[in-house]
Amino acid sequence: MSAEMAVRGAVLAALRADGDLAGRVNGVSDGDVGQASGPYVMLAECSGADWGGKGLDGREVRIAIELRDPGEGAGGIAAMLTRVDGALHGLAGLARDGWHMVGVALIRSRIARPGPGHRREGGWRGVVDYRVRALRAEG
Repeated sequence: MSAEMAVRGAVLAALRADGDLAGRVNGVSDGDVGQASGPYVMLAECSGADWGGKGLDGREVRIAIELRDPGEGAGGIAAMLTRVDGALHGLAGLARDGWHMVGVALIRSRIARPGPGHRREGGWRGVVDYRVRALRAEG
């Protein structure tokens, strides 16, 4: 399996396994949420690049996670961000589908309230990008 798919699967499983996050959202989706109403968490794009060293087969995978909270206060989106961060940092040391996750780092986060043209949506939107470095497991 590719490192990108292994990391994506690990991220999805970690987010779905977080009981506190599950209690705050209507779902954690791998891709488009369709007609689901917020709050929700959705895995967005994922990209990979070569990473490693002499004799080490590694990949650096970047994954974007979108968050949506229809609430007016910022407390909901802030709590979701905290839970997502905790779940992803828990991936370090995990082995999945032939890959060992050896490091996780937050690259950037963006939080905004939808503009005037999106008044029907209201609430808050966030996107967080993480970098997960993985090494291919031997044998």
